Amino acid sequence: MNQNQENTIKKFSFNARFWKFSTLSVLCLMLFLVDLAWGSISISMKEILNVFFGNRGSEINTEILLNFRLPKAITAILAGASLSVAGLLMQTLFRNSLADPYLLGISSGASLGVALMMMASTILPISLVCSGWSLIVSAIVGASVVLLLVVAVSFKVNNAVSLLIVGLMFGTIAGSLVGVLQIFSTPDTVKLFVMWTFGSLSAVTWKYMQVLLPVVLFGLGLAFYLQKKLDGLLLGENYARGLGISIVNTRFFIVLATGVLAGGVTAFTGPIAFVGVAIPHIARGLFRTAIHKILLPACVLLGATLLLLCDIITQIPTYTLPINTISALFGAPIIIWIVLKRR
Repeated sequence: MNQNQENTIKKFSFNARFWKFSTLSVLCLMLFLVDLAWGSISISMKEILNVFFGNRGSEINTEILLNFRLPKAITAILAGASLSVAGLLMQTLFRNSLADPYLLGISSGASLGVALMMMASTILPISLVCSGWSLIVSAIVGASVVLLLVVAVSFKVNNAVSLLIVGLMFGTIAGSLVGVLQIFSTPDTVKLFVMWTFGSLSAVTWKYMQVLLPVVLFGLGLAFYLQKKLDGLLLGENYARGLGISIVNTRFFIVLATGVLAGGVTAFTGPIAFVGVAIPHIARGLFRTAIHKILLPACVLLGATLLLLCDIITQIPTYTLPINTISALFGAPIIIWIVLKRR
């Protein structure tokens, strides 16, 4: 193959990727606008654009749009992007196509923190106030404790498989403690906790967004910083060492980025399943590459697009479905397809 042919192939690949990214960006924007318009009260696109450009219409519709649907749609974008990138990091670290952001027990730690806040007063002589901020702080503390334990272990173990096993054990311990709390709790508190585990995008208001947005941006920035080291890990740890990549440090930053992204989103929205598993596979299949320079922005766009679509579907007339149920309907078939394809 001569130089001209190579340049032609590279140019064709660049153009194809450019159009794919452009299409995904337009699709994400369209779903964002539909998510703002769709709901129990329909708001026209003209009214949405008028509000954005400062021409206020109906006070009720403006209030619904700016203080309920807009932060919910932005949360869908942030959560979808975060969980997708975190899933890609886990699949690269463990070289396992079924790894997900919650593999290290971070979600279980967040659930344990929330369970303690909701149900500890039923078995301990204390009284806790379960407000929005208290639940978020307890979820962050629970996820952070598990994250710190996993990070500490990452410096002690020699391979990723051992880290995976330890993370699963931390998650199992946290899940067991949640089960014990549920046994001794009242039906009302158990119901509240179960409702939290269904996941919700509507709980994030503007005051919560001031915390969620910087957390997500920090985690995504750290993930993009690691993109070359992630490419090296795909070829195996021995090859990565030969390239001068510090495996221990890289593993630490991957775990940190995953913990920040998955733990931060879980604290504000509750656990959202299957997005982190499914989206990296869709990105690889769509762009036909394993290069993280392409996969990371692809996961951001695809994750945001998928969760916006899921949020639109949840807004059926009369009822609002849990986001977890819809994301599972999209993610579970993809996992089944992966298992059958690889036998």
